[in-house]
Amino acid sequence: MKFKTAFMGLSFFLLLLITCVSAQPVSAAGNPLESFAGEKGTIRISGGTAHIPVMREAARRIMSFNPDIRITIAGGGSGAGIKQVGEGLVDIGNSGRRATDTEIAKYGLRVFELAIDGVGVIVNPRNPIRELTTSQVRDIYSGRIANWQELGGENLQITVYTRDNSSGTREVFWEKALGRGLITDRAHFAVSNGAMKAAVSQDPNGIGYISAGFIDDSVTPVPLDGITPTIENIRNGSYKISRILYSNTGADPKALALKLVDYLLTSEGQALVEEKGFISIR
Repeated sequence: MKFKTAFMGLSFFLLLLITCVSAQPVSAAGNPLESFAGEKGTIRISGGTAHIPVMREAARRIMSFNPDIRITIAGGGSGAGIKQVGEGLVDIGNSGRRATDTEIAKYGLRVFELAIDGVGVIVNPRNPIRELTTSQVRDIYSGRIANWQELGGENLQITVYTRDNSSGTREVFWEKALGRGLITDRAHFAVSNGAMKAAVSQDPNGIGYISAGFIDDSVTPVPLDGITPTIENIRNGSYKISRILYSNTGADPKALALKLVDYLLTSEGQALVEEKGFISIR
């Protein structure tokens, strides 16, 4: 279907770490979101934090179109999203990894591929290091290299940042960058992509990894083996640390939840995916 965009007013409701804003009414006439016309209810979303920019904007558009719909968004990581949707606590559980066969069977999940993402290594902009090899990153994360001076930088201890075991971002980084190797006990944990970016942006000695969609001027993406985690390099496959972003529902999902997923898979929804720094699944 070919869509035309016509939005009136501005509204937004987001539950993200218990923050809420209410929506205001607009006209439904000619809107590409007309499948939501006449609907009422709440869509509850949680899970992978990489998805949040896309979900937040989709929520804004939907609730601008129809103020009788309320959408709540929380993070928590991929594992939390899968568990919570499986247990019926939310309607959509986002994940930066595919749910395991055991999880799918246990919860009767329906799995939808939403976008393609890369995971990039980042350092503080004040750090003079501008390139690392995969071997060096593994040595940093294992604790074998603990000082930037060993890599040509200043004589400063490296602060390693990582995510917890429920994170899909951690899983792809651990598997594809670290070769499933050990992560030092001295690593500091960040609860989300946003928290990781904030930590490294404020720590001149820090190193971390985030979804490519979260990379901005507050941090410096580090090329691995000469390849920078740009959208083009992720798209053409030259940058290897990439993954699919998923949205998961229960076996018998709410019609509203399915409509949101369907919207994100339309041409307009996929344009939104790319606008937020990811790659269309199409």
